[in-house]
Amino acid sequence: MCGIVGVISKEQINQQIYDSLLLLQHRGQDSTGIATMDGSVFHMHKSKGQVREAYRTRDMRNLKGNIGLGHVRYATKGAADREEEAQPFYVNAPYGIILVHNGNLTNTRELEKDLFVKDRRHTNSTSDTEMLLNVFATELQSKISGTKLNPQHIFSAVKSVHQRIEGSYASLALIAGHGLLAFRDPYGIRPLVIGRKLNNSNEYDWIIASESLVIENNDYQIVRDVKPGEAIFISSNGDFYSQQCADNPVLYPCSFEYVYLARPDSVMNGISVYEARLRMGDLLAETIKSEIQSGEVDVVMPIPDSSRPAAMQVARQLGIEYREGFFKNRYVGRTFIMPGQLRRKKSVRQKLNAMSTEFKNKNVLIVDDSVVRGTTSQEIVQMAKFAGANKVIFTSAAPPVRFPHVYGINMPSRKELIAYNRTLEEIEGKLLIDKMIYQKVSDLTQAILENSNLSHLDLSCFNGEYVTGNITEEYLDWVENEYLS
Repeated sequence: MCGIVGVISKEQINQQIYDSLLLLQHRGQDSTGIATMDGSVFHMHKSKGQVREAYRTRDMRNLKGNIGLGHVRYATKGAADREEEAQPFYVNAPYGIILVHNGNLTNTRELEKDLFVKDRRHTNSTSDTEMLLNVFATELQSKISGTKLNPQHIFSAVKSVHQRIEGSYASLALIAGHGLLAFRDPYGIRPLVIGRKLNNSNEYDWIIASESLVIENNDYQIVRDVKPGEAIFISSNGDFYSQQCADNPVLYPCSFEYVYLARPDSVMNGISVYEARLRMGDLLAETIKSEIQSGEVDVVMPIPDSSRPAAMQVARQLGIEYREGFFKNRYVGRTFIMPGQLRRKKSVRQKLNAMSTEFKNKNVLIVDDSVVRGTTSQEIVQMAKFAGANKVIFTSAAPPVRFPHVYGINMPSRKELIAYNRTLEEIEGKLLIDKMIYQKVSDLTQAILENSNLSHLDLSCFNGEYVTGNITEEYLDWVENEYLS
């Protein structure tokens, strides 16, 4: 999971990209990078850490140009602590290309061999983004007739990329002296949204980003989502071109975006994240009603922030008082996207504090957006009991995460997942709680898809059905061994 943004304007865009990355910081906090294009000259700065830490005034002054892109990274492929793994990545031929990517390629073993043997290209990192860039560069080189590049060359190259690449990818690229390219995998697993606004020259400035909140916050109007398999090219002059480049595109957006990853004020694939989370709470309440006795719970409490909408609806539907028992330290990042179990565990205590006045002698129903590894949940339960809770019932607005997520979320090891190969009673024992209640897969699907034009979701981490159809047990074993080694 990462956050990406690309802008093409009549004005300098370095500050606009920086501000956009601040809005996308929740999507990654390992590293960040910005690249701009001034004519045919690239300027780039990237660094480990969060956006506010990464850019000094001198860095911003060097990021000249009116076309650019930015990235915040949450490592799912490649080391989290190496600056060499930070995006964007650059190749000098053809023309010079800089690319950022949100997603995860699932055929990197085959690509590594092809790039070295067939394409005679070298990658200097373990990042699948650098592989994606080199595949695109190779295909673009093969499509060029003469020296003049046109949109059809680019679209033909993207079509070939779709044929060679497997997995999830929402990508943005700068082509030196030509413009900004965006493309999305044939299943549209990771999000990408287009916006535009009229500038002082009465022409359109364009923005493409992972989430719609970036578009609205920068005073652009949302145009639409990039379609699965589609490529968008915007020339340096602002001319807009688009083409479907996949043979059989079908939209299967990641359900975990709506559960946890996206900000609630975003709209993805025409679906309000906030309203989807409200519906998750409504449907979860129905399951809770069948699992607990009347009067068994005194208060409903959320784990701030992403579970608040669901918790509010649970309290409303059950007719039980809603209370805020956990106070959040906003200067600690999202614990789910921190590397390593020990660091996550320590950060929970730094991030949350339980107020004893809200817990003492009460039967508490805690609502979280999801329970993945159980690290955060274990600490929260202990905090609630230490604060004086008489009884703790834990609920999840998402179903049990029983399978690895291979499309851009750091859940590669089945052994880390608390629900993997465990019964509900075993999970309760592991978490030291009185009762555990999960959302049903069918209810999560209904909550997200209701009143939308969508027909499908990627639910692979919940049901083990991988939408790309090429994920084998051998591959999952390999990913897990790579992760644990």
